[in-house]
Amino acid sequence: MRNVKYLKCTRCSREYPALPDMTTCDCGGILDVVYDYDSIRTSLTKETLRERADHTMWRYRELLPIEEDTVPQGLRVGSSPLYESERIAEDLGIKKLYIKDDGFNPTSSLKDRASAMAVTKAKEAGYSTIACSSTGNAASSLAGNAAASGIKTYIFVPSRAPKGKIAQLLMFGANLTAVDGSYEETFELSKKAIDKYGWYNRNAAVNPYLSEGKKTVALEICEQLDFIAPDFVAVSVGDGCTIAGVYKGFYDMYRIGLIDRIPRLISVQAEGCCPINTAVKENTPLRAQEENTFADSIAVGVPRNADKAIKAIKDSDGICVNVSDDEIREAQKYLAKNAGVFAEPAGAAATAGLRKLCREGKLEKDATVVTIATGNGLKDIDSAIKTVSEPIHCKNDLKEFEEKFGLK
Repeated sequence: MRNVKYLKCTRCSREYPALPDMTTCDCGGILDVVYDYDSIRTSLTKETLRERADHTMWRYRELLPIEEDTVPQGLRVGSSPLYESERIAEDLGIKKLYIKDDGFNPTSSLKDRASAMAVTKAKEAGYSTIACSSTGNAASSLAGNAAASGIKTYIFVPSRAPKGKIAQLLMFGANLTAVDGSYEETFELSKKAIDKYGWYNRNAAVNPYLSEGKKTVALEICEQLDFIAPDFVAVSVGDGCTIAGVYKGFYDMYRIGLIDRIPRLISVQAEGCCPINTAVKENTPLRAQEENTFADSIAVGVPRNADKAIKAIKDSDGICVNVSDDEIREAQKYLAKNAGVFAEPAGAAATAGLRKLCREGKLEKDATVVTIATGNGLKDIDSAIKTVSEPIHCKNDLKEFEEKFGLK
């Protein structure tokens, strides 16, 4: 990999060669990919991006950890829309609000970015089977991208995973195990199986390349905003891999000179499961918490990527905010009614946190903010139906229709 220098442990700073199947440091720390930014800044410029026909996540190939001759695997991932919502910005009392709708990815979540990277690295390393544990989205995205690449999958999810995600997994042909237990127990079972059978490990908490896939959402935001960095970016947080990736993307763009500053990150967690935000706010070591939220994608009581997430929040001078399940439900309806974006609970959590901060007067009036909707609402229809009212039933009778809607 011409532009990759090495992998570096975020805990002890030990360096490793960037092998395709490398996972964690011997000390147990998470590894980070270190790039040769001086070289990249000469080849990845605004001009080269304008001329580039590839509109997938791989258009930023110079900043991605793959071999020069590697053919990217998986589905068509990336280039999700960035909507400006003047209505929501005015309602929140800020200058500008943009919604990055990553539910447009092929399996309807941001996790496709990590999974496309995972199957590409698995192919590089010569693996024919790949496995992971997941609360749902990482699992379905892996199954879809692996199916497109001809790779066999073993997937582990908590039995509480929404039916929409289960349906995707089964349709994609995954070898699916629904674990009767927490996400922590699900992760432990996947680890035992991966260690025993030697499958490629897609678990984002231990695979250093997956946040490199996720960071492409930030690279796209920079390009879509004509390389003018927003003031804040709101991210829903579970195991910490997504917010770590978002920070890395902005950091990369800053280091190669395409943006002049790194946005402040807003880390949003559910009140019923907020170990990362608690550790940051209290400046204490990470402590396990109950997984007490209906937003399954961020219900991670023992986040495995906490080191990178906490560093991302602190290094960006970020803000931590926790939201209730009711606030998440309200944000789902708010996004849908005011911007036409149907986000699953975890995907709307970032907006719930942004609304809370604005109500409390904690954001500047002249702020430009991006909120990331990480997954589509069709992933969890049961939760969506419970959030809104049932349809009004009516016979084929205009008078009855008018009476029920108060029309004249």
